[in-house]
Amino acid sequence: MAKLRHVRAATFRRRWIAIGVACGLAIAAFVFGAALGDGTSQVPPSIASRLSLAQLAGQRLVVGFSGTEAPRALRRMIRRGELAGVILFDENLPSRVAGRRLIGSLQAIRRPPQLRDPLLVMVDQEGGLVKRLGGAPTASARQMGAAGPAFARRQGRLTAANLRDVGFNVDLAPVLDVARSGGTIAETNRGFGSTAAQVSDTAVSFAASLQAGGVAATAKHFPGLGAAVENTDFAVERVPLSKAVLRTVDEAPYRRFIADGGAMVMLSTAIYPAFSPRPAAFARPIASGELRDRLGFEGVSISDALESVAVRDFGGPARAGLAAARAGTDLLLFADYRAGVRAGSALLQALRAGALSRPASEAAVARALRLRRGLPGA
Repeated sequence: MAKLRHVRAATFRRRWIAIGVACGLAIAAFVFGAALGDGTSQVPPSIASRLSLAQLAGQRLVVGFSGTEAPRALRRMIRRGELAGVILFDENLPSRVAGRRLIGSLQAIRRPPQLRDPLLVMVDQEGGLVKRLGGAPTASARQMGAAGPAFARRQGRLTAANLRDVGFNVDLAPVLDVARSGGTIAETNRGFGSTAAQVSDTAVSFAASLQAGGVAATAKHFPGLGAAVENTDFAVERVPLSKAVLRTVDEAPYRRFIADGGAMVMLSTAIYPAFSPRPAAFARPIASGELRDRLGFEGVSISDALESVAVRDFGGPARAGLAAARAGTDLLLFADYRAGVRAGSALLQALRAGALSRPASEAAVARALRLRRGLPGA
């Protein structure tokens, strides 16, 4: 009998230990997921369904503006819950103090109760030629790739601290493009390497450390811009690679990024004829088919800038924004908030007319809200 009681007591202790370990792991996963913005920190699914059509349209917009103070119209969009976030550039950041003040003022704008999670405040902080703030990363992507994963991880950690110090919670980096000789990514040292394995090992290491530091990483430019000769900000670019090459080489680093809990993916505005005659951000076979269905990405997708030369042939901001939303791109990026206003109006009209799916829009907004819930504010 004593022996039986001993066995029962031991079993009881083991069960409680197992429960304790499971709870500990669950809590750790929740905290880690919140830091990464990987969807573990949940937003009640009913929130997006309760938004007005104007809010549902606006919550797909990320915009930029000039100067060190947000325009009145932009502040009004935030106050109404009709903007997901902002992107800041050099002219917005004459000093770190000015940057902190600006971001703090944006995050302090009172918003509708269901939309009070931190705004997405984004910056291009790749390193090398593409940096908006001084400090980390102190190396270019090419240098990080050459130095290896440990160095890239350290640069990611330092970059997160650098951005958090000013108030940013999203970095539009790292570049996951597999750099080809003669391509713009290689020529500007923006690529971590010339092979998918090198990019996967180093760029994803940078991203993981960035996210562990509380800043969402953005892998770009899906499905891969490494073979492009020109920057899509300045030219219409076609990437004439086969589906097989794009899938086995250029998309491979994204598979690793997704598996490691990467928060955001930026869709290219180059054209990939193997998939579609339209820019990737407008192409459902890419934005929904390759990224979501084939690679299983459940995070937030965002377009590259929709005022660029690469998309001019497809209409102005309104048409571009609507095309990207219909293709399945979650967030629409505009460097000028006035272009974003026009795109938002087009989305609202399409939602009212039934020309843009409300369920699909709710799903896109829910993904962005889930990311926002897991990120720090100012």
